[in-house]
Amino acid sequence: MSRSITRRETLKTLAAGAFCLAGAELRAENEKSLPPVRTITRGPLHHWFGYYDKLEFDPSNRYVLSNEVSFEHRTPTAEDQIGVGMIDTQNQDRWIPLGTSNAWGWQQGCMLQWRPGNTQEVVWNDRDGEHHVCRVKNIQTGMSRTLPRPIYTLSPDGKWAVTADFSRIQRMRPGYGYIGLTDPCHAELAPAESGVWRMNMETGESELIFSLADAARIPHQGELLKNQWHYFNHLLISPDSSRMIVLHRWRENQDGEPTGKFWTRMFTLNLDGSDRYVLDPSGHTSHFIWRDPEHICAWTKPFEDQPAKFYLFRDKTQDVELVAPEVMPVNGHNTYLPIAGNEWILNDTYPQGAERLQTPYLYHVPSGKRFDLGHFPLPKLYQGEWRCDLHPRSNRDGTIIAIDSPHTGSGRQVHLIDVKDILNLV
Repeated sequence: MSRSITRRETLKTLAAGAFCLAGAELRAENEKSLPPVRTITRGPLHHWFGYYDKLEFDPSNRYVLSNEVSFEHRTPTAEDQIGVGMIDTQNQDRWIPLGTSNAWGWQQGCMLQWRPGNTQEVVWNDRDGEHHVCRVKNIQTGMSRTLPRPIYTLSPDGKWAVTADFSRIQRMRPGYGYIGLTDPCHAELAPAESGVWRMNMETGESELIFSLADAARIPHQGELLKNQWHYFNHLLISPDSSRMIVLHRWRENQDGEPTGKFWTRMFTLNLDGSDRYVLDPSGHTSHFIWRDPEHICAWTKPFEDQPAKFYLFRDKTQDVELVAPEVMPVNGHNTYLPIAGNEWILNDTYPQGAERLQTPYLYHVPSGKRFDLGHFPLPKLYQGEWRCDLHPRSNRDGTIIAIDSPHTGSGRQVHLIDVKDILNLV
């Protein structure tokens, strides 16, 4: 099958999205009834959760996880420690401390999250001597245990973690790894000893399932990736816990150091490392999410004659289709609400316009309607590595959305948006 979208197909897709309200008319309708927003953390400390594809709410939707820090607007040092805790939304938003972390960054925090399939365990990354580790805490008993590797993402059945080397990530893209440890393969462009590991969440046993040397040997659009610095970033396991995504990235080598822009391709593979497939070889893959065990929605530019937009990929095939190009026209942090049928996409924008407004929104796929959830100004101090993206996250039934934002003037804090009325509109 040809891996291209015809002009006729593109026009057909655009027309399908255009029947809903668009542009200024759409925004005007949205402004009439923006949903209520409640701030659940408070200063003088700053609070945020981090990335958008983790479980922030416990199964009852009562407790909301968050990181806590005393400063903003600079790169963390190896000595900067954050608190991890949860907010009791049914008891005056009381802060309940759970522990601390010395392995964190502004964008993804310390990978704090509820362990899937478990009502009591919370997990996060930390630094223990010369190693990054994962802390596991039972909030009912207070008992903690330590796993020998950090986590990047957990399988939805809660049995497995997959991870990459955060020291190497920090060297290749500061702000997405952790300060404090040196890349153990710092002299190698594509080391065979570094890559993606799978770890058993009960025993801590782990194995390297996909090395950077393996990835570098696979040609990129017919060309060998020699003399490039390679690393893995952004891992996510499929809803049925059978396959995973990993972004393979590389930078040019100049005088023994990585330099210039990075290029990206998306791999999918089984959790044992087998059946590897380059799903998006374009070099442009950005944010993505599994829609179901066979489909991935990603912002990318898969074809040179097509614009960067959200596209829906079918795993292990060349089937690609545009997703709401008129309604979701800019890159954002996209997920699907946990509602049967995957009818709702939750997304956001980066700062827009002179006021630097960030807008979280819901897109209803069957009707083509978009519902903005608010417009939150981001002060100019929040830029680059220490910017504060909204990273919208849903609770377990899709009725409440959490965001990180400094719009109240108290630094970054966690806010909840009630979307129940919106879900009832369609």
